[in-house]
Amino acid sequence: MKFLTLRTYNIKPYKVALLHGGPGAPGYMGPFAQELSKFCGVLEPFQTKKSIKGQVRELKKVIKKYGKPPLTLIGHSWGAFLGYILSAQYPALVKKLILIGSPPFEEKYAKNIMETRMNRMGDLEKHKVNSIIELINSTLNTQNNSLLRQMGDIFHKTDNYLPLTDKSEVIEYQLDIYKNIWKQASLMRQKKEILQIGSKIKCPVVCIHGDYDPHPYEGVYDPLASILSDFKFVLLERCGHNPWIEEGAKDFFYKIIKEELDIIGKIYS
Repeated sequence: MKFLTLRTYNIKPYKVALLHGGPGAPGYMGPFAQELSKFCGVLEPFQTKKSIKGQVRELKKVIKKYGKPPLTLIGHSWGAFLGYILSAQYPALVKKLILIGSPPFEEKYAKNIMETRMNRMGDLEKHKVNSIIELINSTLNTQNNSLLRQMGDIFHKTDNYLPLTDKSEVIEYQLDIYKNIWKQASLMRQKKEILQIGSKIKCPVVCIHGDYDPHPYEGVYDPLASILSDFKFVLLERCGHNPWIEEGAKDFFYKIIKEELDIIGKIYS
């Protein structure tokens, strides 16, 4: 069966694109896309390439073929990095960039993410995660997608404050994409390349981050505030990595999104 690479919501023109994280965890932004589709046409592309350059080219083609540039890109987790890179390389395609639950942009902020997660686990979950990570890091398990699913199920608990659901909307976990992309992205972050390309971004950038997200908000706010000329940061209280499923933050999150898309009481066009 051929893997789905794009879902569309509402009708043309598609002026918003949602970029999922993982990488290699497509589909979970479906509920978010459905909510936005009440007001505007939405693209939900699924990245299939195993290199950052490949994913950027793939996203560029989707935007040009199905969208109406310049679009608003809304990237979550790894998708925030992807949207950031594309906005720097192809500024004419992007009207506004919204980053949600972004990974830190400097390596020094990334070292405590796993420690924060581990501190929120019981002993059995800690042992399981350590075993999964060991298997993922081995070269013999690049096709064992269940490893990524198991880890994602645990991180769903550690990364969110009071989620409305414990069900993942991921269509298919893709371990090979996860391993290849993060290897490249980590190297870009270590060399500070991921941050430096932000000087080429011309559009407004809005960052939305939960205060309970194990990805430290300082690792997003401090670096980006120093390099972006048009930057806004919103910290959500009692909110984890996925604001649209957070009981206490969901409504305010959607209010911010709709304000940024200028769709309060009207259709986005």
